[in-house]
Amino acid sequence: MKCPFCGHLEDRVVDSRESREGDSIRRRRECLRCERRFTSYERIDEIPYMVIKKDGRREPFDRNKVMAGLLRACEKRPIPAAKLEAIVNAVEKYVQESPERERPTSKIGEMIMRRLKELDKVAYVRFASVYLEFQDVSEFMHELKNLVRTRSGERASSRR
Repeated sequence: MKCPFCGHLEDRVVDSRESREGDSIRRRRECLRCERRFTSYERIDEIPYMVIKKDGRREPFDRNKVMAGLLRACEKRPIPAAKLEAIVNAVEKYVQESPERERPTSKIGEMIMRRLKELDKVAYVRFASVYLEFQDVSEFMHELKNLVRTRSGERASSRR
């Protein structure tokens, strides 16, 4: 904590007390340079992290929604729960690292699709079919052909 008197960044906590309402903690601090005392207050960060939907609406980030979408895409697939948890954690970290406290769902969806594509192609296609909102079978087939093309390209390069 920066000393309000001399600007030094190191201090020690002399006393801590919870407020009567229980919504903050009052700390008495002593600057290690000028030895003057000052008070700081610690409060819970109540501003939620937001996502910006495709239609422009904003809503609070919900990691349970991300996990539910992944579970639907990975249903009956041999994917360990720990891998899905890692994807959700990465998404949550991405949202929390935003300086504006919000991220577009388009970027979140792309991030999930990249990870699923590496993890399980069937789960990737399932997730992509919902996320990319395929309008007809031709769009779905186009994505499958791209997937097959990249997969056969990977096999050819691994044989060399």
